Amino acid sequence: MKHDFTQIVWDAALEAECRRIVQSAFGEDLHGQVDWTTDALVRPDDMGRAAVVARQPGVVAGLPAAQLAAAEFDSRIDWQSTVTDGSAITAGTVLATLTGPAHSLLIAERVLLNLLGRLSGIATLTRRFVDAVGSTPVRIYDTRKTTPGWRRLEKYAVRQGGGWNHRLGLFDAVLIKDNHLAVAAAAGSNLTPAEAVRHVRQFLSSAAPSSDVPKILEVEVDTLEQLSAVLPTGPDLVLLDNMTLDQLRAAVALRNSLASNVELEASGGVTLSTIADIARTGVERISVGALTHSAIGLDIGLDWA
Repeated sequence: MKHDFTQIVWDAALEAECRRIVQSAFGEDLHGQVDWTTDALVRPDDMGRAAVVARQPGVVAGLPAAQLAAAEFDSRIDWQSTVTDGSAITAGTVLATLTGPAHSLLIAERVLLNLLGRLSGIATLTRRFVDAVGSTPVRIYDTRKTTPGWRRLEKYAVRQGGGWNHRLGLFDAVLIKDNHLAVAAAAGSNLTPAEAVRHVRQFLSSAAPSSDVPKILEVEVDTLEQLSAVLPTGPDLVLLDNMTLDQLRAAVALRNSLASNVELEASGGVTLSTIADIARTGVERISVGALTHSAIGLDIGLDWA
C-alpha cells in the first residue's frame, strides 16, 4: 500500500495501556477489599498449577496481556505460553500454564480470561473476514468503533487475526466525513468534498510544527459524481460509503482513469456474506466496524492440575 496508518504491535505504549486496564479490572473485582471466598478456603502458602485452555477453535490474541496481568497481581506467578498470538487453535489447545500461589491464581483468574477471551474473539472474527476475501489483494481494516479505553489492545487483536489497523485516533490522520460538511453547511459554508480536501491541504501546509501534521488525508464520498470531482484534488485515500457493487466497480474504473495513485476504501454494512463480492470490485481496502464492535469472546477456561 502506498499510504498506511500506524500498525499496532506489542510495544511500550501498548503495554502501558494494558497495565492501566488490568489495574482497573482488578480494582473493580476487589473494590479495595478482599476475595472473601478464597480467603476463607485457601491457605496463603498453598501453591497451585493451572492450564489456560481454549474451549472452542479460533485465533488466539492477548497472551502478553494476560501474562502482564498475572505479574501485575502477583510477581510470584510464573506464566509460560505454549502458543503464540496469531496462532489458529482447536478446542482443547493449552495456551499457557501458570504456577504460583493458589490464592493469587484464583483471584487473578477472571481478569486473565476476560482479556484473552475478548482479544481472541476479535482475532478470530477478523481471521474469518480475511479468509473470506481469499486470494484477492484487498486488505481488511478495523475502525474506531472500539471499546472505550481498549483501542490499542483491540486493534492489536485485529492485527493478530490478519487484519490491518485504520487510524488510531483523530490525531492520526485526516478523514473528511459527511458530518464535517454538514456542520460547515449549517454554518453557511457549503463545502463539497473536493473543496474540503483543498481547504484541508491548505490548512495543513500552514500548520506548525510540521512534524505533527498527519501524513494521510482521506475523504468520504457517497456518489460517483463526488468521486469524480474529488480525485483531481489529490487525496491519499477515498472512502466509498455504502455504495453498491456496481457503484464500486464504476468507482474503481473512474479512479483508474483519473488518479491511479489514489487508493479506494469500501465501507458501510460490510458482512461476511458480502465481503468477497466487494473485494472482487477492485478496491484496495475494506473497513469493517464489526471486527471490534460485534466480536464475541472466545471461550477460554482455566483447568487446575
